[in-house]
Amino acid sequence: MSVTLDIKLKRANKVYHEGETVAGVILLSCKEAMQHHGISLSMEGIVNLQLSSKSVGVFEAFYNSVKYTLRCDLKRPLLAKDLSRNCEFIVHCQPQKAKVVPTPVKFTITPDTLQNIRERSLLPKFLIRGHLDATSCVISQPLTGEVVVEKSEVPVKSIELQLVRVETCGCAEGYARDATEIQNIQIAEGDVCHGLPIPIYMVFPRLFTCPTLETTNFKVEFEINIVIVLHDDHLITENFPLKLCRV
Repeated sequence: MSVTLDIKLKRANKVYHEGETVAGVILLSCKEAMQHHGISLSMEGIVNLQLSSKSVGVFEAFYNSVKYTLRCDLKRPLLAKDLSRNCEFIVHCQPQKAKVVPTPVKFTITPDTLQNIRERSLLPKFLIRGHLDATSCVISQPLTGEVVVEKSEVPVKSIELQLVRVETCGCAEGYARDATEIQNIQIAEGDVCHGLPIPIYMVFPRLFTCPTLETTNFKVEFEINIVIVLHDDHLITENFPLKLCRV
């Protein structure tokens, strides 16, 4: 006998806030009458931790992902297999009451402004300017700005935006830091026209971002990298810390 069990939430996007009620129905489909020993519904929140090989000997547990999950179990007689169904939903923290005032950040990239360069004299000459409209961002709104290649001795191959999640975890014995790329989009391809403003536009991915969080033992932060790839395979990167919030 074919029996299916499902959980349907009333809210289509499955997004809830603190203090709200998670409501819906349990769907049980079968072609004929069946016996069972009860239906139970449970909810659990799970934080998955993973080991990082980058920080051996310090504190190796890193925040990986957080799930809140509904679980429905159907107990059946001895000769029939019990049924189980999971349904994941999303919990958003309460929005901040304070308004976020955007502060534009201007940048200029030249061979002299780059860090961690061994042979600076071997770099081609270039001048790249631009700005981000804000580095304190509302998580539901896009990151915007523009970048302009004023001049470059070597043709540009690609310009990309790289969103990075930085997780720091530890205790009194020491802290470990792990950075993960969660989104990479290309905003220009090929040798772009010099002096032409190129729009910066990135929507924060809902399942991989959260408001910036800082506690005693762990932090979740975000950074944006503007990456310019030249045809001679030189990689130019400018890093900006971001503060994400929900209003």
